[in-house]
Amino acid sequence: MPETIEELVKQAIAAAQSAGDLPEFEVKELGVERPADTTNGDWSTTVAMRSARLAHMAPAKIAQAIVAHMPQSSAVSKVEVAGPGFINFYLNASANNEVLQEVREKGADWGRSDLGHGLKLNYEFISANPTGPLHVGHGRWAALGDSMCNVFDFTGYHVDREYYINDHGSQMDVFGRSVQRRYLQLEEIMREDGCDLDAAHDKLLADRQAYVEDEDDERPETHPYMDAFNEELGGNSYGGDYIVDIAREFAASDGDKWVDVPVEDSLEQFRERSYKSMLARIKATCDEVRCPFDLWFSERSLYVKDESGTSQVDRAFNKLDKMGYLYKTDDGALWFKSTALGDDKDRVLIKSNGEYTYFASDVAYHWNKFQRDDYSIDLWGADHHGYIARVTNVCDALGYPGKFEVDLGQFVNLLRNGEPVRMSKRKGTMITFQELIDEVGVDATRYTLVSKSSNQTIDFDIEAVKQRNNTNPVYYVQYAHARVCSILRKAAGVSEDEALELGMEKVAQKAIGDSADLSLLTDPTEAALARKISEFPDLVAGCARDRAPFRLTHFAEELAGAFHGFYANCQVLPSEGRPVDPEVSKARLVACDAVRINLEVALKLIGVSAPDVM
Repeated sequence: MPETIEELVKQAIAAAQSAGDLPEFEVKELGVERPADTTNGDWSTTVAMRSARLAHMAPAKIAQAIVAHMPQSSAVSKVEVAGPGFINFYLNASANNEVLQEVREKGADWGRSDLGHGLKLNYEFISANPTGPLHVGHGRWAALGDSMCNVFDFTGYHVDREYYINDHGSQMDVFGRSVQRRYLQLEEIMREDGCDLDAAHDKLLADRQAYVEDEDDERPETHPYMDAFNEELGGNSYGGDYIVDIAREFAASDGDKWVDVPVEDSLEQFRERSYKSMLARIKATCDEVRCPFDLWFSERSLYVKDESGTSQVDRAFNKLDKMGYLYKTDDGALWFKSTALGDDKDRVLIKSNGEYTYFASDVAYHWNKFQRDDYSIDLWGADHHGYIARVTNVCDALGYPGKFEVDLGQFVNLLRNGEPVRMSKRKGTMITFQELIDEVGVDATRYTLVSKSSNQTIDFDIEAVKQRNNTNPVYYVQYAHARVCSILRKAAGVSEDEALELGMEKVAQKAIGDSADLSLLTDPTEAALARKISEFPDLVAGCARDRAPFRLTHFAEELAGAFHGFYANCQVLPSEGRPVDPEVSKARLVACDAVRINLEVALKLIGVSAPDVM
C-alpha cells in the first residue's frame, strides 16, 4: 500500500505541474507513513512540506494542488489536506484488509526483506570464560544476541553466530588448580572419614553452604572453609559448587590416581579436562535455550603456529607494523599506537617479560574475523564500555574502518517476589542461567530477557515471570495464539490431535476455504487489527537497523491486545443466540489466521514458541 500511495502522489504532482498549478520540482522522498492517530487517515504524506523550498510555495497550497489532481483509486475512499500541509489518505475496508490475505499467502515469510543485501556479518555474543557456568547476565546476552541474529537472517543478512572461548591465559591454570585442590580434599575426606565419594561430595558441599550462609564473615577468603583451599592457591581460586562437582567427576573416573602425583605434574590433566567439562555444560545450556552458534572460536588457536612458524597473532601484528602502528620501548615491550587514532593512551600488546596481554588476543581475533566476514558486531556488557575505543582503533588500523560495531547491554537485577536475590561473586554464590531456565522455562526466560532495550537494566522477578495469567506478557501473547488456533480448529471441526497431525495451515484452509470477502470487515476493531498487522514488515526492518529486537515483544503484545479487543467485539463463529452471517464469519476467520501467523513469526524471531494449545 505505501507503494500505491506513492504512485498516486507522483501522478498527482505530475498532473498539477502539467496544468500549471505547481512549478517544476522533484522530490526523491515523499514521506509516506502511518499517522499515529487513526483519525488522520490510514496513510499520510509530508511531500508538501518537503517540496516547499523547491516550489517556493506554502506547503498547504502545494498540498491542495496535489489533492485537486489526485487520480481516482479503488483502494482510497477519501483524501484530505490537514494542518500545515499533510495529505491524509483513507482506505476503503477492502484495501485496508488486503494485508490479512497477504499474510496468509506469505506465511512464515511474512515480514521478510532483503534489507541486508546478503552482507556477510559476524555477530559475537556471550563469550563467557569457560571457567564457570553461564550466569543470568550471560543469559541476557544469549537472548539478545540470538534474537538479533534471527532478525538479521530474516532481513537479508548472511550471519555468522560466534562464541569466543577465552581458553588462553592464567585464568585457565587457576581453574585447573581449583578443581585439583577440591579433588584432593574429596580424597582426603574419604580416607579420613572412611566414607564413599557421594558422602564426601555431600560433606564438602555442606561445608561450603555453611560458609556461604556465614553472614558475619566479612573476608570470605579467610573463612575456615576457604583457608585450606587458598593456602595452596595463593588466595586465587574459583569457589563455586560447580568446582566441587567437577572434582567429583575426577574422583569418580580416576579414583585416587592423582593423590600422590606432584600437583604441577597433574595440573594439565585437571586444567584441560575441567575446561572440556565446563565448555560442554555451557554448550548444553545454549542448546537448551535455543541459542545455536556457527562457530565456537578458541582463543588458543590464535597462538598456534603453522608450518612457516607464524601464528594468527603474528600475522595481525605484521599488518599493524606495516601500517606504522607498532613500536617497542627500551624494556622490550610491544605497543599499539592507539593515540594516533584518537585514544587517550597507547596500548601494550606484549609486556617486557614477553607475556602477551589480553588485548593482543583481541587484535588477532578481530583481524581473523575480517578474513571471514565483511562486518563485525560484538555484544558486550556495559562494564566493557571503556574497551570499545581501543578495539575500534585496531579494526581501523588493520584496514577495516567503519566495519566494527559494539552493542552494549545492561545487566539483570534478579528478584523473587519483589525482593533482590542475594548473590556474591566473592563467595561464588549465584543463580546460574541453567537454574533459571529450569525453574522458569525457556519461553518465559527468553521473552523477559529480550523485552527491553539492551541499554536498559532488566528487573527479572522469578515468581512474576512464572505466572500463567494475563499479567505475564509472554503468557498473554502465547494465549492469544492458542486461542486463535482453538477458533480455527472449531471452525474446521477437527480435534487437537487431528490438528496436530494436519498442521494449523491445513486446519485454517479447511475452516476458511478458498476465498473470503474482506470488505465485510468494517468494525473499528477489525480495521485496527489489519492496521497493526500491516506495521510488521517495517517494524522488523527497524529492529535490524536499530539493533532493537525488544520491539518484537512490544509488537506481539499490541497485536495480542488488538486481537482480544476484536474477539470481544466481533462474533467469529455462530453460537446459541448469537448468529453470524457465514460470509462475515469466513472473513473474520481470515483475520484470525493472519493473527496466528504474525504472532508465530514474531515469537520465532525472539526464540519463543507459539503453542497451539494452552
